[in-house]
Formats: sequence, C-alpha cells, structure tokens
Amino acid sequence: MSRRNSFRLPRHPAAVGLARRRVRDHLTDWGHEPDDRALTDTVLLVSELATNVVRHGPLKEREFEVAVTALADGSCLVEVSDEGREEPRSRLVGESEESGRGLRLVDTLAAAWGVWSRGHHGKTVWALVLAAD
Repeated sequence: MSRRNSFRLPRHPAAVGLARRRVRDHLTDWGHEPDDRALTDTVLLVSELATNVVRHGPLKEREFEVAVTALADGSCLVEVSDEGREEPRSRLVGESEESGRGLRLVDTLAAAWGVWSRGHHGKTVWALVLAAD
C-alpha cells in the first residue's frame, strides 16, 4: 500500500525545518524506523529541495508545496513544487563557498530525480529514494 501526504508552507527559511519534521513524522507514522536510510535520506532531500525554493523561488511567491509518498516496498518519493518555471541546475562552487552543493547531494542520494513542468503554475522537483536492501 502506498501512502501520500502533501502540505503547503510559507516561503520562509523557518519552513525548511518544518518540512523536515513533517516528512519525518509522516514516514515514521507510516512504519519507517527513525534510523531507516530511506527515511533519513528523504528528510535530507526535502531539506535541500525546500531550501532551493526559499532561496531561489520567485519573489512574489508566498507558499510552496511539499509532498511525500511512502511506496509499498519502503521506497519514498518526495516532491517540492513552486511557481517558478526555471529548472534547478548544478553549478561549480569553490571550496570556501558555503552553498551551491544541494543538487549534487540530491544526485548522490536519489535513485532518480527530475523536474515536472506544471505549465503556467511552475514546476515540481521530485526525487525517489529506494528502500535499503
């Protein structure tokens, strides 16, 4: 059985921590153990994707949406949607820079990830985390 939950949050730095907590709570309620790799990786990916929205999303946007799906095999799908149409891109960063590595982390932790266009309503960045063997 799959379970899905979605929620909207204000486009504010404090919302990133709230997104992490809500996703962790949902996955735990659905049977994932607190030290389950799929849970911890999904929470980390939510943090990175929500941070991207807060830092780089459209200035007029007040909210963004987070969705988490627990699949029957223990894998997790996370989706973060905003009104922006520009797709996120990895960039080269220097060793002393404090940001700019998020998409590399997404690429490392996710079995697959990508962007779905929502037409005039922006985009959804999604990432799939496989259950541990």
